[in-house]
Amino acid sequence: MSYKVAVVGATGVVGHEMLNILAEREFPVSEVVPLASRRSVGREVSFGDRTLKVKALEDFDFTGTDIALFSAGSGVAKDWAPRAAAKGAVVIDNSSCWRMDQDVPLVVPEVNADALAGYTKRNIIANPNCSTAQLVVALKPLHDRFRIKRCVVATYQSTSGAGNEAMDELFNQTKAVFVHDEIEPKKFTKQIAFNVIPHIDTFMEDGFTKEEWKMVVETKKILDPKIRLVATCVRVPVFVGHSEAVHLEFEEPVTAEEARDILREAPGCMVVDRRQDGGYITPLECVGDYATFISRIREDFTVDNGLAMWVVSDNLRKGAALNTVQIAESLIARHLKKAA
Repeated sequence: MSYKVAVVGATGVVGHEMLNILAEREFPVSEVVPLASRRSVGREVSFGDRTLKVKALEDFDFTGTDIALFSAGSGVAKDWAPRAAAKGAVVIDNSSCWRMDQDVPLVVPEVNADALAGYTKRNIIANPNCSTAQLVVALKPLHDRFRIKRCVVATYQSTSGAGNEAMDELFNQTKAVFVHDEIEPKKFTKQIAFNVIPHIDTFMEDGFTKEEWKMVVETKKILDPKIRLVATCVRVPVFVGHSEAVHLEFEEPVTAEEARDILREAPGCMVVDRRQDGGYITPLECVGDYATFISRIREDFTVDNGLAMWVVSDNLRKGAALNTVQIAESLIARHLKKAA
């Protein structure tokens, strides 16, 4: 069986990864259609060993399209996802537009693939925020065994999470520092080169940012509404790869060794936790990998039944494109029926 797949936002950094991962995982496609705005029409994108020409989203008829992978921002998703869904395509959206809609499943396949059963209400499935996706992959197996009461997380998020322009800004500012050129922040509120910025997305009335709010509400929707979570989201001068320092409080007693053993067997998790120099994973080492890496697992003695750990993943992959393709794979395996 094979499927016609449209990739909306194919010229962006996540859209590029979607095409790569569809090819790498040999997704059963009969046709792949890269879509973007009219100004990108005719641009070429790679799909495995093939080169495809971008078509205009505004002119595209989704009739006959089985799956539409969206990575073009909330505005495009709000306008176009319902149109594609009405034509029969199952939309898997990477933006924040549909995540908290009660009729739209918010899915990380290793965590809550059963939620896919609700996709028919709107024919739309939401992909979570990149920092949430890797977090819940690491939390799920521990929550199943010990029940998480509280989670405190500080993120170290790479510039690729803000798109191509943000990565360019880091590159250009880094060069400017060395040649003593003037630095003018554009994508970020402050200089990102050789700096960290404790501000991602807009501020809310309670002082948290929308990125921090997303982690709270998405974790509750995906994993368990009873979990109390607080986040501080920080942008760091890294091109690709998000890191998280995670502190957990459980209902049941837990040791570092028990947690390590459980995580080693958990889907999507890779434990690299040697208590020696270099015995852990950094963003540079996770780039291009599918796994969520977990290091620095240790007991937190400041709370009862506490645990601390370090979680790293390629945000363009597990945080975005890979999770989107995995949702499509799970959808096919569980729900979509199509003649050969």
